[in-house]
Amino acid sequence: GGRAPPLPAAAAAMAPSLEAGLLLLLLVLPPASAGLSAYFGTKSRYEEVNPHLVSDPLSLGPGAGGSLPASCTPLQLRAVLRHGTRYPTAGQVRRLGELHSRLLRRAAGAADCPAAAALADWPMWYEESLDGRLAPQGRRDMEQLARRMAARFPALFAARRRLALASSSKHRCLQSGAAFRRGLGPTLDFGGDEVEVEVNDSLMRFFDHCAKFMALVENDAAMWQVNAFKEGPEMKKVLEKVAGALCLPVEELSADLVQVAFLTCSYELAIKNVTSPWCSLFSEEDAKVLEYLNDLKQYWKRGYGYDINSRSSCLLFQDIFQHLDKAVEESKSSKPISSPLIVQVGHAETLQPLLVLMGYFKDDEPLLANNYAQQAERKFRSGRIVPYAANLVFVLYHCDHVNSSQEEYQVQLLLNEKLLSFHHSNETTSTYTELKDYYKDILENCHFKEECELPQVNATAVDEL
Repeated sequence: GGRAPPLPAAAAAMAPSLEAGLLLLLLVLPPASAGLSAYFGTKSRYEEVNPHLVSDPLSLGPGAGGSLPASCTPLQLRAVLRHGTRYPTAGQVRRLGELHSRLLRRAAGAADCPAAAALADWPMWYEESLDGRLAPQGRRDMEQLARRMAARFPALFAARRRLALASSSKHRCLQSGAAFRRGLGPTLDFGGDEVEVEVNDSLMRFFDHCAKFMALVENDAAMWQVNAFKEGPEMKKVLEKVAGALCLPVEELSADLVQVAFLTCSYELAIKNVTSPWCSLFSEEDAKVLEYLNDLKQYWKRGYGYDINSRSSCLLFQDIFQHLDKAVEESKSSKPISSPLIVQVGHAETLQPLLVLMGYFKDDEPLLANNYAQQAERKFRSGRIVPYAANLVFVLYHCDHVNSSQEEYQVQLLLNEKLLSFHHSNETTSTYTELKDYYKDILENCHFKEECELPQVNATAVDEL
């Protein structure tokens, strides 16, 4: 984003001192961790993908006009959101506490190690009880997203339209759903202020209900590429550098602890908008390596690494199309659309497999422990795809003055408020018929129960041994 606007002369004159003015400017300008902030993966601020929001959180950004013919009216909006900015999980807080107390012990006798001393002085304010809860910034993420969506699709968010809100059972998702509703304000009468947020884990946490995924992917063996990268030359270099800065023997640090330090830098930026002293341990090159470590995990656990990762999301994918189908049917028989707005709040782990199922962000080569350099320009960068408050939106339109009945119903897809091109056409608008045809195989032949069943082991054979 451009430079911060200069302070008005009157304000400058009133500033008690030059320091105060500088402090004010520091608060307005993007923090110095901006050099690292492009590499925080799933812990990235939403502003990384939409930088215009830094100066105006309600801006619809460049080219917000959309590209639909004037004769198209939106009938239905189906949004799958990731929750807003959250606190670290209990496990991350525990590891950070461990690293911090190690530095406290080290700093006690090491006046000659400024980085360790600075971090020992850093107030460890995270508590395990915060365990992944929504941060105040996360509520703002959701309220502002709701206001931008309503501004982009005013006809759909008009008063007295029905809003169906669903969420995963996790506290941060329920709170994100409530914040999204609040962002729409009292002017939109969705049947009273408190819209019920329906808990739907079978759609928002489908991975928990998939035995095959839990058995094949939720284990250390499935993550061997990730573990190999932790031991590889790129991570070793980062480890040695951080150990050197902290005056610690390199044996005392692990890839996991270094990652915790890096994530703390990301949390402080996302939650408090400050540049944490933890950031000073890393260069941009280090950040790229740590981003790759995060992306490797996403790739093998939620991405193209294993088929079941995305196949397990077909229930959600089919549900989206069932609602679109219903809206088309209602429109054809001139009935009011029963569900014009469907907003569901889940996780990075909800959105990532869905986008993979649809074939987005696929690289020619898989992400591996030994091809870091070749993957510098990869499409699969989780921070660009599923930052905090990430959102995938299907919009169904009814169009008049068309040449064929096929063109009467059209669809657009937005990821993080930007139009996404469809695979079958490379266009940002598709007829609904063509879109369904392109995904016909998933819509008709992906059966969650069968996909997620574990192959039965023949028990009798074991007895015979």
